[in-house]
Formats: sequence, structure tokens, C-alpha cells
Amino acid sequence: MGVKERRLRLKEESRTNILEAALSIAKEHGWQAVSMRKIADMIEHTPPVIYDYFLNKEAILMELAKIGFVQLAGNMYRAQLEDDLPEKQLENMWMAYWNFAFAEKEFYQLMFGIGTHGCCDNNTMPEIEGPATLVRKVIRQIMAEHQRSEEQISEMYFFMWSVVHGLISLNLVYKGNSSDFNQQVLLNAIRNVTASVAD
Repeated sequence: MGVKERRLRLKEESRTNILEAALSIAKEHGWQAVSMRKIADMIEHTPPVIYDYFLNKEAILMELAKIGFVQLAGNMYRAQLEDDLPEKQLENMWMAYWNFAFAEKEFYQLMFGIGTHGCCDNNTMPEIEGPATLVRKVIRQIMAEHQRSEEQISEMYFFMWSVVHGLISLNLVYKGNSSDFNQQVLLNAIRNVTASVAD
């Protein structure tokens, strides 16, 4: 490996270490606790070194949110491939969404501003559209031909997303119901909406 390649690898490793440190702090203390100084302490550097890689803390959070959206879309796509029937694909995808939200709670909170300031929008982060694009494609397959306007597909997506995201948000903030109960509520909601789409 040449000198140039070694430098590039070390730079990428440092960048990754910064992101991992920020996520680690968030997992232990919450996103409000993440600061440039704490990240620097964790990776054993001075804060100015971090600015060689990221403009500010918000840039670090945006990069982490981008990683989260890419992971979420990947999980949903793999869930879609588990079945050939579009109705079942839709169910699998929303369950993958649900599972991601709790398995990667800190990512999900950051991505959607739950208990922290949101850092993402469609203009600054195209990755945010990944999960929606996947779901809309399946909804398009399920809807009857006379209902397939893009506006109607979007309305159905946002209705479904509101139900799933709302239930997740409630459970991240208020932990009153069992996991089995919540998943049954989720499945019932998805199946009812999917049935109405197919009519």
C-alpha cells in the first residue's frame, strides 16, 4: 500500500471513529449529551482535529442520520424480498421498519427528531426518501388501476407511515404496552389499510 492510500485509509478510519464515538455517547447519555469535546475525549484527540473531518456537530449528526436512513431502507428492501405477494411484502416492510426503530433506537430518534432536534429534510438528505420510495412502489402494485394516481399513492403512504411512526413514537416515549400487544396493533393497522387499498 502506497503512502497516499495509507493516508486515505487513516483519514477514513478517523472519520468512522468520530461517528462511532458520537453514536456511543448518544446510546449512553442521549443525543443532547453529544458534543465535540466529548467526542474528542473519546477518540483521544483535541476538538480541533474533529473539524478537519466535520464542519460542526450538526454535520456529524446529519451524517449519522444519513447512515440510519440507508440502513433502514436496506432492511426494508430485504424484508420485501422475503415474499412475492405485494400485500405480504408491504407487511414485511413495515415490520422491518418497526424492528429497526427499536433495535436502532438512537438512530431512529435522530432521524425523526424524537426527544431531540431533527436534523434532516428532503432537501439536505436525499437518503430520507429511500424507505418511502420502496413502500410507494409496492402500494402502486396493490392499488386498483383506477386509483393509481401519484397523489393517491402518496396519500396512502403517508397514512400508513403516520400510523406506524405514531405507534413507534408513543412506545419510545411511553412504555406502557407489551411488545406483543404493540406488534399486533401494528399488524392489524397495516392489514386493514392494505385491504382498503386493494379494494
